[in-house]
Amino acid sequence: MHVHRFERLWLVGALTLIVLFVGTVTYGAVGAGYGMVDDTGGEVDPTNAIASENFREPGVYDRSEAGRYDVYVEAKQFMFVPGTSTPVRVPANSTVTFHVTSTDVMHGFEVVGTNINTMAVPGQVATVTVEFDEPAQYGLVCNEYCGSGHHTMEGSLEVVPHGQFNESEVN
Repeated sequence: MHVHRFERLWLVGALTLIVLFVGTVTYGAVGAGYGMVDDTGGEVDPTNAIASENFREPGVYDRSEAGRYDVYVEAKQFMFVPGTSTPVRVPANSTVTFHVTSTDVMHGFEVVGTNINTMAVPGQVATVTVEFDEPAQYGLVCNEYCGSGHHTMEGSLEVVPHGQFNESEVN
C-alpha cells in the first residue's frame, strides 16, 4: 500500500501534536504542583459557613506566630467578603493563608498579578498560602462565571508596610 508523502507528513504532525498535548497535561497535573480543590481545607455548611468549625467570620486573623496571618474570604454573588466593600489588608513581609469558600454557586478567587488562583466551591474550603514581601495593591477577581453580575465581582488586596498596618484590623 502506498501512502502519499503529504499524507505521511500530516500523520506525523498529528501524532506529534497528540504526544505534546499528553505531555503538557501530564506535566501540569504532576510536575508543576497544581492541585484541584479537595477536602483538605475541610467542608462547611454552604448555607452558613461561619457556623462550621474550620471557617471563621470572614476577615484577617493573626496566627500568634510572627508574620503569619489567616484570611477567611466568603465568595457570594457578586462580591467577596471581605474584599469588595472593604479591602483585605495584610502587612508586608508576612505569610498569608487564604481560606476561601462559597455560599451559593461556584466562584473563582484570583489575586491578580500573583500565582493565587483557586475555585470557591460551595461546601468546600480552598486554602492557598503565599508570602508577600513588598507593599503593593492587588485586585481580586472572580474568574469562574457565576451569574449575570459576574463581570462586577471584584475586590482589592492591600499589602501595606508594617508601620501602616493597624493591628486593630485583625480579628
